[in-house]
Amino acid sequence: MKAIVTVVGKDQVGIIASVCNQLAQYNVNVLDISQTVMQGYFTMMMVVDVSACTVELAQLCGIMEETGKAKGLSIRVQREDIFDAMHRI
Repeated sequence: MKAIVTVVGKDQVGIIASVCNQLAQYNVNVLDISQTVMQGYFTMMMVVDVSACTVELAQLCGIMEETGKAKGLSIRVQREDIFDAMHRI
């Protein structure tokens, strides 16, 4: 199963490394990544494979949200199908 990870916050050193390391701890594979910095704000979207994740998706969502809070970032994890449905026009 695929999921979408979004990260938003003030730019700082190590955001990508921190998020990827945290995901790797739970055996989540990054399939695609796009990131940019706009006027000092970092934004990133990742497509990840959670089929081999060692925790339930709901637990991963909470873990990543807490990881983000500790760094002053907003990190959200959503199933790909739900993300697609929410952003369909």
